[in-house]
Amino acid sequence: MKLKSILPCLSLFVVAGNLSRAAESPTNAPLRLDAIVAEALEKNPELKFYQAELLAAKAGRRSAGLLANPEISGTVGHKRARDAFGNAAGEGVAWSVSVMQTFEWPGRMSLRKAIANHDVELAELGLERFRAALGGRIRALAYGVFAAQEKAAAAREVMERFEALRDVLVQRDAAGLTPVLETRVIEATTLTMQRKAHESALAVQTGLLELNQLRGQSADAPLNIASPRLSFGALASQDLLLAMARTNNFELRARGVELAQQGFRVDLARNERYPAISAGPMFSEENAGGRDRILGVGVSFPLPLWNRNSGNVESAAARKMQAEASYVVVQREVERKVSEAALTYRSKLAALGQWKADAAEQFKDAAALADRHYRVGAVPVSTYVELQKQYLEAVESLLDTRKEALDAAQQLEWLTGLTAPLVNTGAQEAKP
Repeated sequence: MKLKSILPCLSLFVVAGNLSRAAESPTNAPLRLDAIVAEALEKNPELKFYQAELLAAKAGRRSAGLLANPEISGTVGHKRARDAFGNAAGEGVAWSVSVMQTFEWPGRMSLRKAIANHDVELAELGLERFRAALGGRIRALAYGVFAAQEKAAAAREVMERFEALRDVLVQRDAAGLTPVLETRVIEATTLTMQRKAHESALAVQTGLLELNQLRGQSADAPLNIASPRLSFGALASQDLLLAMARTNNFELRARGVELAQQGFRVDLARNERYPAISAGPMFSEENAGGRDRILGVGVSFPLPLWNRNSGNVESAAARKMQAEASYVVVQREVERKVSEAALTYRSKLAALGQWKADAAEQFKDAAALADRHYRVGAVPVSTYVELQKQYLEAVESLLDTRKEALDAAQQLEWLTGLTAPLVNTGAQEAKP
């Protein structure tokens, strides 16, 4: 056997051995898909970003309802007084102090609170959206890893069958052209199956790396996924799905909140055309030929002569127009995605309905039967090779169709905000 054909086999068996040891470990009990999702929602490190964003928005809401801090100012100096003839009448210290509190124009603080409340709502939507997206991604990825494990097991079974048969054939004396050609067919197919088995095992490891990252685990953390039994539910009508998407879709809800918030920003920009007023008590004393004291109230405000805030008003109005256009564009895009996902889900469900419950087992038994009968000469090599390939393709086709249906269901749940999942991911005991 050449080195190129040995290396994929060695790497395959190393990966398979690691998976087998992980499955046999008592601390690595099989986990259902829902348990894996719950673990990820608890330990995913990116969740802290959205949680911190929500805390920051709530802190901003508290700040929006507070008055500006009062300002205290004072002066001190030396005063020299003279009478009408220019003669010195006395001199002494002169000083003053005042405390000013700024009062916003009526309605301005309420507008800022409304904008801050929408920031909190957007942060809550962002956290909720991420959790929903993470749950769907974890569920689909975990099933993808399980499907890759099943493909790897089937590919390894067929590869070992071909390797064993090849070892028997090369030890025989080839009498005639037909046995030689059959041996070459078996050898070539063995190389193909080795490559397929190696790729399947690699897909398992690659999926586990991403899955562990989303779970907040180390890259090499073992994971034993219990064999899921997917139960696909019926889909609602197209009109109902579109209506649910317009109401529950995270992206549309966020665009709606942003549109409402932008309306408040326009109102705030118009309100800011009027000045804020600062008022407060003031006291001054002068000691120059006598003692003069003044107690009063100071008032100050800017005169809106050169800047009427028209630029900010126009900018906020333009931003509102952008928000309105963005909402319409996103709504059309969501409707298109809902239609595509519903079409895919119905198509995959129809394809799964054509499969018999034990179709994969029947192909597996047929492949094993062909192996036994080919060894005694009852089955031609073409039938033998074709049955082995069809067994692998049948397993891959069934698993891929289920995964595609699950992906479409996850997409529909994400787009429409379905509370009841389309797919029930029950589980049975993990395969040994």
